[in-house]
Amino acid sequence: MDDPRIDARRIFDAGVAAADPYAAVQLHLDAVRTPALIAAVGKAASLMAKVALSRFPKVRTIVVTNYENATKLPGADVFPAGHPVPDENGVAAGKAVIAALRSADGPVLALISGGGSALLPAPAGELSLAQKAQVNSLLLGSGLPIEKMNLIRQQLSDLKGGGFLRHAAPHPVTALILSDVVGDDLSVIASGPTLPPIGTPADAMALLHRANLWDRVSQPVRDHLMAASTGAALPPAENILVGSNTQSVAAMSQAAPAAQVIATPVEGDVRDAARFICDQSAPGVTIWGGETTVVLNGTGRGGRNQELALRIAKEAALRGWQKWTCLQAGSDGRDGPTDAAGAIVDQGTMARIAEAGGDFDALLHNNDSHAALEMADDLLLTGATGTNVADLGVLIRRPSFR
Repeated sequence: MDDPRIDARRIFDAGVAAADPYAAVQLHLDAVRTPALIAAVGKAASLMAKVALSRFPKVRTIVVTNYENATKLPGADVFPAGHPVPDENGVAAGKAVIAALRSADGPVLALISGGGSALLPAPAGELSLAQKAQVNSLLLGSGLPIEKMNLIRQQLSDLKGGGFLRHAAPHPVTALILSDVVGDDLSVIASGPTLPPIGTPADAMALLHRANLWDRVSQPVRDHLMAASTGAALPPAENILVGSNTQSVAAMSQAAPAAQVIATPVEGDVRDAARFICDQSAPGVTIWGGETTVVLNGTGRGGRNQELALRIAKEAALRGWQKWTCLQAGSDGRDGPTDAAGAIVDQGTMARIAEAGGDFDALLHNNDSHAALEMADDLLLTGATGTNVADLGVLIRRPSFR
């Protein structure tokens, strides 16, 4: 490990490569009967649809993905849309998907990956995109885990929580799913368009109350939840997991054979996660996967990976570590509403921020992790990776270091 930054990036790249959506879908297509419609949704939708079209070239195909991953795909209708905040293009995409599902005259092949929740807002009932977007923005800054956010999102959408099944009925749906959710709960990924909802309107209302968000969402949202029913039973679907965060962490461990793997996925608030990671690490290489949350206290710009990296830097300084390097990043290449995947920090990060005129603690308190890391020249810029299996981390410490 002559250059720990290069080694950390090499290990991270092995995890991203293991989540290649093209290869993941290709391995499972032999078990799929010829569909009448291919509907691909999520950050990995373009690559997943590309391999499906190579097998079923004449099948109608619709693709909904984020702007960074959107490419022309012969034989497919591609809809770029907003992520993480839904936009009008996502609404148009949702209408197109619903129309395609309703008009399909045979089996449907759904290709699902993370990000689909925001990319297909499909407001339920009389709700508007602005009303849904306001709820989504509140959820992103609430500190709620992804499964709780998705429970609420499902109740405000016409496609989440089994919407593909409702609109495709009576035709069967087979879904190949690339998981961006820790624990791989298929009902949570992209808010579960091919699985029953994970909660009820009453559950969503209770969560909003507990998160102190009920009085902050609009009256039409409150009215919709109070009037909504639990809905009829949904027809079954075949849902197949084709890639996950766990598989990517395993690939990282193969790229660093002597590394220790944190067995418990790293979740929860970034403050606690930073301490947990440092507690679990030992001299050498430590790797992990997971997905943390951030409670927004300020008006800064950043993402959970960037803030976690900064908090690890602070925790390492408190412990007196002398020389170390940590990479923390999203497998999709984008962390929050920024151009960075995450960061590579080390023992000099805090000093570089100070030398650039930044107040480390003030920047952190304002959730301004992107600006802080830019001062340190520690942002990790990978570009869109075409996949999404949550977050990956690497910490390298020399055996002789504290």
